[in-house]
Amino acid sequence: MIQVNHLTKKFGEFTAVNDVSFEIKAGETFALLGPNGSGKTTALKCLVGLMPPTAGEIKVDGADVWKDARRAKSLMSYLPQYVNFHDNLTAREVMQFYCKLRKLPAARIDDVMKGSHFNFNGFTDKPVSQFSGGMLQRLGLAVASLPDAPILLLDEPTASLDPERAIQFREFLANLKQAGKTIVFTSHVLADVEQLADRVAILVGGKLVALESITALRQNLMLGSQMRVELLNPGASLIAAAQNAGANQITAQESALLITSAPEARMEILAAIETAGGKVVRFATEEPSLEDIYLQYIKQESTI
Repeated sequence: MIQVNHLTKKFGEFTAVNDVSFEIKAGETFALLGPNGSGKTTALKCLVGLMPPTAGEIKVDGADVWKDARRAKSLMSYLPQYVNFHDNLTAREVMQFYCKLRKLPAARIDDVMKGSHFNFNGFTDKPVSQFSGGMLQRLGLAVASLPDAPILLLDEPTASLDPERAIQFREFLANLKQAGKTIVFTSHVLADVEQLADRVAILVGGKLVALESITALRQNLMLGSQMRVELLNPGASLIAAAQNAGANQITAQESALLITSAPEARMEILAAIETAGGKVVRFATEEPSLEDIYLQYIKQESTI
């Protein structure tokens, strides 16, 4: 649905996005990750047609974002990280303005505002100058939802939301995903990404350093599952047995071993510990989180 080919964006001598290519499939939820200044927001603005690329091309359903801008932009809605509306307008007037701008029926406003995630708590007809940052963000999302476009692009959408609204927003995105929408978003809240994204792209210094599902990223880095094995009789012989059975890394604690390994090696490692005389009290496993994966990629790039 979205093809990005050799995208480069420069500001003078500074290269914000450096020869980045990827493709986003229809119905996919795709996350752009990276530290501050990595090029995420710049790339997103290029995707939506707000910034011309210095080099490369972007196509949406075959339409070039700059050469066939009207068609490409008709397929997308965009929510920036920071939204600004005229202070004297009410939420309803803001939505009426954007309905007219996009040539949408006025009835679309009521359709959008029926959702609980767009509940303005009696502020619908009050000026937006009285809105909190979170309410402004919800209004921005409501405006972005008006066209019911097949593609939604969101820059740090939960940044200003309180925990309750952030949960509602994740549910909202999950519903859009079920409805077949293509969603592209940036976020520093990695828990949101882990719950929602089919694939993630990691940018560092404007370069694309990773592009995979979270499972594939974990495998690429050889970040094994961690298993905590509590023992009645921990000792060096049990550590050696676990290593021989496929443990990649072992940290000894007072009455337990923290063992990192491939998931398929867990049972063999446990059996080896017991064969060596270990008395296992209990064990529990934990997969590396997206935060573990993300930090590992950032660490790798910082050493290059």
